[in-house]
Amino acid sequence: MKRNARTNEVDIVVIGGGTGGYSTALRAAGLGLDVVLAERDKVGGTCLHRGCVPSKAMLHAAELVDGIAEARERWGVRAAVESVDWPALVATRDDIVGRNHRGVQAHLAHAGVNVVAGGAELTGPRTVRIAGYGEVAARRGIVLATGSRPRMLPGLAADGRRVVTSDDALFAPGLPESVLVLGGGAIGVEYASLHRSMGARVTLVEAADRLVPLEDAEVSRHLARGLRKRGIDVRAGTRLLDAVVLDDGVRATLRTPRGETLTVEARRLLVAVGRVPVTDGLGLSAAGLAADGRGFVAPADWSRLETAVPGVHVVGDLLPPPSLGLAHASFAEGLSVAETLAGRRPAPVDYDAVPRVTYSAPQTAAVGLSEAAARDAGHDVVVNTMPLTAVAKGMVHGQGGLVKVVAERGGRVLGVHLVGPHVSEMIAESQLIVGWDAEPLDVARHIHPHPTLSEAIGESFLTLAGRGLHQQA
Repeated sequence: MKRNARTNEVDIVVIGGGTGGYSTALRAAGLGLDVVLAERDKVGGTCLHRGCVPSKAMLHAAELVDGIAEARERWGVRAAVESVDWPALVATRDDIVGRNHRGVQAHLAHAGVNVVAGGAELTGPRTVRIAGYGEVAARRGIVLATGSRPRMLPGLAADGRRVVTSDDALFAPGLPESVLVLGGGAIGVEYASLHRSMGARVTLVEAADRLVPLEDAEVSRHLARGLRKRGIDVRAGTRLLDAVVLDDGVRATLRTPRGETLTVEARRLLVAVGRVPVTDGLGLSAAGLAADGRGFVAPADWSRLETAVPGVHVVGDLLPPPSLGLAHASFAEGLSVAETLAGRRPAPVDYDAVPRVTYSAPQTAAVGLSEAAARDAGHDVVVNTMPLTAVAKGMVHGQGGLVKVVAERGGRVLGVHLVGPHVSEMIAESQLIVGWDAEPLDVARHIHPHPTLSEAIGESFLTLAGRGLHQQA
C-alpha cells in the first residue's frame, strides 16, 4: 500500500533501526506494506556498530593470537607475535562493520522502506513525530524498537579512556596493560577474554557466585577453569565497594566472598553489569503506555508482542524476560510482528529454543533449560555429560570442554549446554533438538561425522538412548 502524501499516512511506523527494528521493516515491506523507519543514529543499532559485529571481529583477531601461542607451545611451530598493530586491527574491524552497514542500508532501500534520520516521539496511539520530518500516522500499527544502553554503577562515569562501557570499550585508545572487568555475564567474559589474548593483565569480577550465572552451573565451572588457565584472575562472589579514577587508570576496592577487602589497580575499568532499555523521549504516555519499574515496555499479548494499546508492538531490548536481549531473538521478534501487522498469524517466538552464546575462549553455548531450572520446573530429569576430549577432535584441539544434555526421563530433551572451542558453531543442531521436542533416541538415530567436535553431541545422545559407543554409561 502506498503512502498517502496528503496526510503523511503509512501502514507501519518503526521507531528504532537496530536488529529488531530493521527486521520488522524489511519483512513488512516484503509483505507489501508501506513502512517508515525512524532512526536517530545509524541503522543496524548497537549490535552492528558497537556490539555483536565489531566485538566478534576483535575476538577473531584474538583467536588468531591465541593460535600462534598454541602453535608454539603445543605443536612445535616456532612462531611468536612480535606486536599487535592496533590501527591495522581497528581498520579491518571497521571495514567489516562498514560493509555490513552498507548492506543493511541497501536491503532497506531495495525493499522500499523509507528510512528517516531523526529521533521519534509518540504523539498518540497511532501517530509519531519524527525530528526534521514531521508527524506520521500509522494505519496498521507502531513498532517500538529503541534498544538499550549500558548500565552504569552509581558514582562512576565513563570517560572513554580509563572508565569504559561495553559500548565504547572497542573504541578506547590502544591496548591497555591491565584491565579490571566488572560483570561476569557474556559481555564481561568476552571482553576479559579479548584483552587477555592481546596481552593485558585481566581481573574479572562478578557479584554472583559464578560466571554467566544464567547458564548451567557446570558450564560456569568449566568456563571459569578455562579462563583461569589462560591467566585471568577470576573473582566470583566479589563486589565493588569503591573505585577511584587516577591520572593513568583506576584503583578499585573489592569485597571478596570471605569478607576480605582487596585493592586492584588497572589502567582501564570496563563496566559490563548489564543494559537498560532506552525510552528517553519516546513519549510513551502520549500513547497511553508506561515503562515498568525496570524500564521495559511489556506486551499485554506475548503471542503478538502487542502492548495494552492495540496496534503498538514491541521488539528487541525494550522487552522484559522471557525475551533475551539477543540480536537473533530480535530478528525473530521483528519477523513475527511484521507478519502480525500484515494480518498473518505467525507462531509466537519460542524463547526456550533461542540459543545463547558467549564468544570467549573457551566459548559457551546453550539452548533450553539448565539442570537446576529443569528440576525447579518439576521435571523428572536425566543428565548426561561428556568431555569434548573424549572424542578425537577434542583431543586435537586440546582445550577441554564438555557437552551436557538435560532430558525428561523417558521423554524430550529440555536443554543442551556446551563449553569449549567453536561451540558457537555447534549449537544450531541443539536448537532444533530442543525446539522440535526431540527425544534422545530421535537424535541417536542420526549419524554425526567423525572426527568432529559435534561427534560429542551425537555420542551424548547415543548414551542417553541406551546405545552408548565410546562413552561408558
